[in-house]
Amino acid sequence: MEEPQAQEEQIRPFKAILDDGEVKVEEKDRFGELEDSGYGSREGQELRLRDFEALYLLYVKKLELEEKGGKKVGFERLAEVSQKNAGDSWTKFVIYRDLRSRGYIVREGFGFGTDLRVYERGDYPKKPAKYVVFALDEGIEKGMGDLQKSVKEMAKMGKEAIIAVIERRGEVIYYKVSRARF
Repeated sequence: MEEPQAQEEQIRPFKAILDDGEVKVEEKDRFGELEDSGYGSREGQELRLRDFEALYLLYVKKLELEEKGGKKVGFERLAEVSQKNAGDSWTKFVIYRDLRSRGYIVREGFGFGTDLRVYERGDYPKKPAKYVVFALDEGIEKGMGDLQKSVKEMAKMGKEAIIAVIERRGEVIYYKVSRARF
């Protein structure tokens, strides 16, 4: 079975501006194409990319990013800015990059910490996300009560809970989690 073509290969490179820590797409005629591919969210007349989306698009060379004054912004610079804005931006980027490279559409999560909504291949935007992936960095402690509460809430929403463990080498390992009754 062939791996589906990743969405990022289907979009053409586009331009955006880094404005006060936010990435805003400049090309209004591209908004629909980007949204259909699962990137960004509209806020008024603007399409804004989340930090992890912008990092990913820079990583795959689909985004040309500049600051207001016209100075080019590279991957490292955006990673620094993102990390200052949100301490979990690198963690989200690593998971996002891995899932996108596997052909999944990934969107912002529901607020269970470092979480992302993941759609089955071919379901976005027709069907709701099937999975909620939340991150655990190797070596970081997380209370079992927090994990149990999150899994319970995800189950109520009809989502499958997946834990993404990021190893020190940057590899992502996924574990499906479900509630157990004894």
